[in-house]
Amino acid sequence: MNIREYISSGILEAYALGELSEQERSEVEHHLAGSPELRAELDQIEQVQEKLLQHTAIRPRDAVKTQIFARIDGLAPAGKVVSMPSSDTTMWKFVTAASVTVALVSSYLAYNYYDKWKSSQGELTELMAQNERVAGDYNRVNQRLDKIESDIHIIHNPAFKRVALKGTPNAPASLAYVYWNEDTREVYLSLQEMKQLAQENQYQLWAIIDGKPVDAGVFDAGIPGGLLKMKEISTGATLFAVTVEPRGGKPTPTLETMQVAGPVEKG
Repeated sequence: MNIREYISSGILEAYALGELSEQERSEVEHHLAGSPELRAELDQIEQVQEKLLQHTAIRPRDAVKTQIFARIDGLAPAGKVVSMPSSDTTMWKFVTAASVTVALVSSYLAYNYYDKWKSSQGELTELMAQNERVAGDYNRVNQRLDKIESDIHIIHNPAFKRVALKGTPNAPASLAYVYWNEDTREVYLSLQEMKQLAQENQYQLWAIIDGKPVDAGVFDAGIPGGLLKMKEISTGATLFAVTVEPRGGKPTPTLETMQVAGPVEKG
């Protein structure tokens, strides 16, 4: 038995209030006999109840008793005199006190349970949020590692030709690399030094095949994440180049905006 869960269940408070069945009371008493920690917790609960009752106790005015008995006498049938022995009066007091006690203690326990519940819910919500953040970070790291592993495989794969695209007079400091697999037609681009463009512009990669430019896709500078996968191209490319075009690209290159270019080595 988990002592803390058993205490948190509220069964000891119910035992102290006498709200359990005979079987439940026997089970509680069995656990109390074998656990000093449970007995200490029950003693504390009873002390709290006693302090609560003492704190909230109200002594009625002496006139209340007189008024109550006067009303009882007024409701008695004609010709009969009804008197209440002192023992009955005492019993009536006990019954009233017990009712008030149960109401007060029940209110206190309800508030206490609600406060504990709110605290537990808050801790659970925070724990779930932390778990979601950790899971999200874990997934992002895994995706990043998978991307790095894939990029390394492409860079060191001899099936991919590495083409260095060096800066033109329009952008002498720019530099990029193309990794092209002529058999699978895959093209990847590695950006080394490419300046940011205005929002309305994008870079466009071109492959020169049989003397004609072929669109290999558009891209933005400054996007992290390793190699950029571009459009597949057919065999026979002799040169790759990058121009600046309106966002979305064009069917033909604007040669005067060429940023980098590089020939494909034969063999």
